[in-house]
Amino acid sequence: MEEAEVLYDEDSIKSLDWKEHIRMRPGMYIGKLGDGSAPDDGIYVLVKEILDNSIDEHMMGYGKTIEIRVTDHRVKVRDYGRGIPLGKVVDCVSKINTGGKYDSGAFQKSVGLNGVGTKAVNALCNHFKVQSFRDGETKIAEFEQGEIKVDSKIQKLDNRNGTEIIFEPDGSVFKNYHFIPEYLENLMWNYAFLNAGLTINLNGKKFHSENGLKDLLERKTDAESLRYPIIHLKGEDIEVALTHANQYGEEYYSFVNGQNTTHGGTHLAAFREAIVKTVREFYGKNFDSADIRAAIVGALAVRVQEPVFESQTKTKLGSQNVGPDGPTMRTFVNDFLKKELDNYLHRNSSAADALLKRIQQSERERKEIAGIKKLANERAKKANLHNKKLRDCRIHFNDKKGDDDKKENTMVFITEGDSASGSITKSRDVKTQAVFSLRGKPFNCFGHTKKVVYENEEFNLLQHALNIEDGIEGLRYRKIVIATDADVDGMHIRLLLLTYFLQFFPELIRNNHVFILETPLFRVRNKKETIYCYSESEKQAAVEKLGSKPEITRFKGLGEISPNEFGGFIGDDIKLEPVILQKDTKINDLLGFYMGKNTPDRQQFIIDKLKVEKDLVEGEEV
Repeated sequence: MEEAEVLYDEDSIKSLDWKEHIRMRPGMYIGKLGDGSAPDDGIYVLVKEILDNSIDEHMMGYGKTIEIRVTDHRVKVRDYGRGIPLGKVVDCVSKINTGGKYDSGAFQKSVGLNGVGTKAVNALCNHFKVQSFRDGETKIAEFEQGEIKVDSKIQKLDNRNGTEIIFEPDGSVFKNYHFIPEYLENLMWNYAFLNAGLTINLNGKKFHSENGLKDLLERKTDAESLRYPIIHLKGEDIEVALTHANQYGEEYYSFVNGQNTTHGGTHLAAFREAIVKTVREFYGKNFDSADIRAAIVGALAVRVQEPVFESQTKTKLGSQNVGPDGPTMRTFVNDFLKKELDNYLHRNSSAADALLKRIQQSERERKEIAGIKKLANERAKKANLHNKKLRDCRIHFNDKKGDDDKKENTMVFITEGDSASGSITKSRDVKTQAVFSLRGKPFNCFGHTKKVVYENEEFNLLQHALNIEDGIEGLRYRKIVIATDADVDGMHIRLLLLTYFLQFFPELIRNNHVFILETPLFRVRNKKETIYCYSESEKQAAVEKLGSKPEITRFKGLGEISPNEFGGFIGDDIKLEPVILQKDTKINDLLGFYMGKNTPDRQQFIIDKLKVEKDLVEGEEV
């Protein structure tokens, strides 16, 4: 049978208007969509795109306060800058490549240069309202999914200059979305740290910084764990803060023109290289770069003209130079640190001595585990990791090529027991979802050194599966999902795994890679409908909805959920709870409580906090 000829003529060529293109390909404009469980999900990008314009006004010297109100599905941002020129209010939020940032005189070192951000927000919202206040007059425009609904005339109104934008994300684009307060607050703090003197009010809470990146590191670190006071250095278009702590791994916060570059880029690579070079020259010793950077906590902010990012969401800087006529990023950062960090160490001998001791300690620890590490790597190969312990997926987060959206959706489920891992393995998406099977309860590694990671077979195989032995740059999965039974034993395994990550790989949690899988506790069904419930209250509501004594099943373990059912819980509607470290959380104190010697307190905590325990008796009575 011959195939029908596919016509290719003038009718085959389609032209989409700006809003249709954004709605059809939202990932091109705001990155991954998500439901709000990750800090780089689309709903936070919407907030950031609007805020960036207000921040740029502040950078230009207009407006010291920004007011933000976020409710479940609504965001309101009011700044006190100059206000959008009234005759261009509609164009600035609905015409691609329209904006004030093409005038380099007005916005020399702004975040958004492409005139797309606000338009993307407009197109991806059910409701979008913009109002500009300028010199005693005001102009209002309202849209639905980018389609203009209200275009008011300019009216007299004696309000402070500035712009107010209200938007409601489209629930058909951002499915089941919710704003997590900690992510919003972290975003506001970053804006405050990068713009000393600016005040942001979010839902009545004040965010303000006077000391920039020094304040950032003080917020992110435990003062008791620091080996020497935070070094804070400022120059023209560059600011640096750094210290060393009692921890494993490296921890960095990098920014370009006020934008948090969570995936680093050329500026961060230059920073890491410059630290090593400066330290080697200061001490006159060729230390291993890993020993110099081990346990470092650093922050870097640069301002450049016409920054080039590797994606619309601006999370990784690609610029090789600091401006069209400026030096290379590598030279710019290196020259600054070579002068300022070297001067600081010469002037502060106690800090220089403490830094030297920290480097020497890292050197000793590295040599101490070298032999064990070699044996552990050989054992991992012999264990045939990828067949016995790990059911791998085809796409990985660290792939150099491929679809970024798919790489962002990669995850590995860490589970215990053959039945649970079997159910997940049979129902998973083999392209993006992997399964790592634990054998029994993990070892309690609290208080142990990193030797235990190599001496303990389960931990050694897990770090190989994740590819994090030499840092998280090679992490194979965007999300590490702890999938344990919803009972006391499952909670204990969860705590043991979190102890492992917090103790030896805290950057995984700080960079929002670790999640808890939420699975239903009950299935309520009749002949016509099945409802899965995640709490006792949801179960009661389902019983009332279905009526006439429906069948109620209590899931006591993941292994009891059939593969067909499991597919619905790890697909598009997957419920993941992110593991978030609070600002004032001290990791050693946290681990000491959960995994130390206070066994009765810990047991009581698990029983008090575990919602399943409260539902257990009632569930069994049904």
